[in-house]
Amino acid sequence: MSKSENLEEILKDLEASVPEIQAAAIVSVEGLPIAAQLPSDVDETRVAAMTAAMLSLGERAAQELGKGELEQVFISGKEGYILVTSAGPNAVLTVSTTKNVKLGLIFLDMRRSAQRIAELI
Repeated sequence: MSKSENLEEILKDLEASVPEIQAAAIVSVEGLPIAAQLPSDVDETRVAAMTAAMLSLGERAAQELGKGELEQVFISGKEGYILVTSAGPNAVLTVSTTKNVKLGLIFLDMRRSAQRIAELI
């Protein structure tokens, strides 16, 4: 299996383990798409750029406010959540979920997926 196929498989496994996941993507820290499982009406390039920007701002805010190394960015909207976490030094995992997701489960599964991604990238 190629690296890109392995990354796609990680995203598929993550979505299969948590049915409330609506979209998932792996992007570079520079904001370029690496792999994605997104609805057809979602622009992969825009998601990648926004994800990288959120991570960068989160890292700066955590550092400036003395909160240590950033673990994740958590956005809560009326219809669900957007979660962003580092996947090694070169990649970021972002997930969009419905409002009724079990947050503890998604955090655990994202951490596991991020570790697998970090090993490949």
